[in-house]
Amino acid sequence: MTQLAVRELPLFPLPDVVLFPQEVLPLHIFEPRYRMMLRTVLDSDRRFGVVRWDPQEGRMAEVGCCAEILQCQTQADDRSNIVTLGQQRFRVLEVVREAPFKVGLVSWIEDEQPQNHAALSNLSSEVSRALKDVVELTGKLMGKATTLPNDVPDLPRELSFWIGSHLGGPVAEQQQALLEITDTEERLRQEFELLDETRRQLAARTVLQDTFRDLDSSTDPEEG
Repeated sequence: MTQLAVRELPLFPLPDVVLFPQEVLPLHIFEPRYRMMLRTVLDSDRRFGVVRWDPQEGRMAEVGCCAEILQCQTQADDRSNIVTLGQQRFRVLEVVREAPFKVGLVSWIEDEQPQNHAALSNLSSEVSRALKDVVELTGKLMGKATTLPNDVPDLPRELSFWIGSHLGGPVAEQQQALLEITDTEERLRQEFELLDETRRQLAARTVLQDTFRDLDSSTDPEEG
């Protein structure tokens, strides 16, 4: 794992929210401590750390993602709507200040360099096919054609982050685990297992749906 510079970073713990690099996260800032944090961040480099807060365990994750403020609209009552973009991931080494808002000493983390580019490329292609199948099967079950958006990344690392961010359902723990992985191939491998299992379940449901549709059509009375 490559560790980059260490710095202090304001921290924004959010219940069951996991931000990934290059993903957009809109936020509504209303608590006084986070209004203060926002003013501080806007006066510096417009960056703060988004860290998942686990409400069940009552604790903050050790790995989060830096958010850069792209847009900020502050209302008359000092509440703000902001749009942020995920940047580098970081590891919280220690919390150096609790009030008026959390500030952490963090080290940036990056994925390790791949050892086998061909194997990574092949795995990325398999993941892309599984993702496409899941989207198409979901559309078929819903009775409407569904396709992937045009902005799905091609590069393995970026693809793995995109999939991690767009996992459906109550999967914050899975997302956090994926965010913490520093091996692109391992992250894609775990995502392939999730997608492949989903693909199998959707395919089975599709077969059942088609079977019942055929039964319904065979029992319809003929028109006189």
